Amino acid sequence: MNAETWGLWLAGVLAAIDLVFRITAIIVIPRNRRPTSAMAWLLAIFFLPFIGVFLFLLIGNPRLPRARRRKQDQINGYIHEASEQLHFGTLRPDAPAWFGPLVEMNQRLGALPISGDNGAKLISEYQESLDAMAAEIRKATQYVHVEFYILQSDASTDDFFRALEEVSARGVTVRVLLDHWANRWKPRYRQTTERLDAMGADWHLMLPVQPLKGRMQRPDLRNHRKLLVVDGTVAFLGSQNITDSTYNLPKNIARGLHWVDLMVRIDGPVVLSVNAIFVADWYSETDDILEEIDIASASPGTGDLDCQVIPSGPGFEVENNLRLFLGLLYAAKEKIMIVSPYFVPDEALLLAVTTAVDRGVEVELFVSEEGDQAMVYHAQRSYYEALLKAGVRIWMYRKPFILHTKSLTIDEQVAVIGSSNMDMRSFGLNLEVSMLVRGEEFVAEMRGVEAQYRSLSRELTLQEWMQQPLRSTVLDNLARLTSALQ
Repeated sequence: MNAETWGLWLAGVLAAIDLVFRITAIIVIPRNRRPTSAMAWLLAIFFLPFIGVFLFLLIGNPRLPRARRRKQDQINGYIHEASEQLHFGTLRPDAPAWFGPLVEMNQRLGALPISGDNGAKLISEYQESLDAMAAEIRKATQYVHVEFYILQSDASTDDFFRALEEVSARGVTVRVLLDHWANRWKPRYRQTTERLDAMGADWHLMLPVQPLKGRMQRPDLRNHRKLLVVDGTVAFLGSQNITDSTYNLPKNIARGLHWVDLMVRIDGPVVLSVNAIFVADWYSETDDILEEIDIASASPGTGDLDCQVIPSGPGFEVENNLRLFLGLLYAAKEKIMIVSPYFVPDEALLLAVTTAVDRGVEVELFVSEEGDQAMVYHAQRSYYEALLKAGVRIWMYRKPFILHTKSLTIDEQVAVIGSSNMDMRSFGLNLEVSMLVRGEEFVAEMRGVEAQYRSLSRELTLQEWMQQPLRSTVLDNLARLTSALQ
């Protein structure tokens, strides 16, 4: 067989393989996947067949391994059974008609009940929240549960770690979970793990990508939760990681970037729900079920807020956080305030936001003027024109600060705070935790934080936006396409 024949034969084989890839992709990819995500993957495979197929095999499955999902189902079943006959405080009267069904949906999807008689205090200053957590840790007598996406021992967090060292030295159990991929290649990883070892903490990596140890899942899945539980009586959750406000990254320091976050200190029965999140994640990573998930021992907190914790992520069948946000957006009558550093909505969320404006609801969106992640930053910008034309007011928090808070307030009585962004990654790929709060005093406190953000922001107008250069529009639109690759 001569060279020309070999060339024709090889070209025919490659063409056949290419055709098989394309036909198989049409059959496999759209199944149980959002149309936008399916279309993005199909385009990638049709234009770049071999690269597209490789990427799809690497990151195309948005679900956790079956064994981990089975563990989540086991924990959910236990929580459902244990909480079915229990009374978690007294709920506030005169709830809106839509509130009960929304709470029922949250419990059906995420297993955790609503509870009354809770206290909650917002902490908007970065170092103040680290110091507040350290102060509560020092009061521990039984255990401290630490679960953060990023955990770094540095000058800003030194007191937090010293508090852990002090309580561990007197016999308090310290358990720590930190995301593998978010920490392994970051500054101070070795110093942090050595310090955890030295204090005697029982620590584990979340969602580790360690194929040689038989631990493998889609490598860009993240446990993005941020929470702390002390003795089952006090908890913290929100958007802040345990690290310096620069994240100790040279590129951030060179640009002068600092993160702005919001945490909430909570007490009362809802703390047991936060602890249940930790216990579930601990079981997923260690196969150990902790006895501290004693949800029958709830005690009243310092307030009378109604609170419900909603876990979400690829361990669940649907996007729990997205459904919560959609339910609230459609329920709003007067005002919606959204704070999200990464606002990349799917069709349903974008429709809910713009429909709210059409109903006469005042809608404001707080984002950062400067982005720290180029692809997400440009994908977010691609939605500004549609939002501004719909009548959404967009406030851009002035650089060099990155507004990292994740919150949603509805009218004057309901709010959500937690780790979840309003983007497709947080809906489908990240493990997140959100807390629904009903109480006018808490929403008023949130309004104060929003007013502070507004005073440090500038409003983006449609006139200004329409003057964007063509190159920015092209980058924004390309990033929008890639954001759908889930």
